[in-house]
Amino acid sequence: MEKILVKNPTAYHNYSIENTIEAGIVLTGTEIKSIRNGKCNIKDTYVNIKDGEVFIYGMHISPYEFGNIFNKDPLRTRKLLLNRHEIDKLYGMIKQKGVSLVPTKMYMKGNKVKLEIGIGKGKKLYDKREDIAKKDAQMKIDRALKNNY
Repeated sequence: MEKILVKNPTAYHNYSIENTIEAGIVLTGTEIKSIRNGKCNIKDTYVNIKDGEVFIYGMHISPYEFGNIFNKDPLRTRKLLLNRHEIDKLYGMIKQKGVSLVPTKMYMKGNKVKLEIGIGKGKKLYDKREDIAKKDAQMKIDRALKNNY
């Protein structure tokens, strides 16, 4: 059973997500407690591969209120847990032009925190406008159907 903790709405707006992969995160105890309270933000984050390891940059986890000396820096770089095969596959994909690794959502799987990483290509401005127009048209259709019944 998955409980979604945080979503990244800008990931689907700025990128066309082609594939996703699940990764674990190396966290401390006070960070886990803060995430369970919903004090996490992955809006302006990105994932990068450095020296054969995968890291997430810019993820903000607010300090836990009762954590005192055990609290860590809210914006510190955190390591992601993936198999060597998965890391090599991701590394090959991001070497292509225009492909990025973007966190799409964070969720609880059992008692573990997992991060879903999307492999996406950046959208052009006209692609974003097209998506907005489709959503707007779908909302108008849904409203019309709802008013008729």
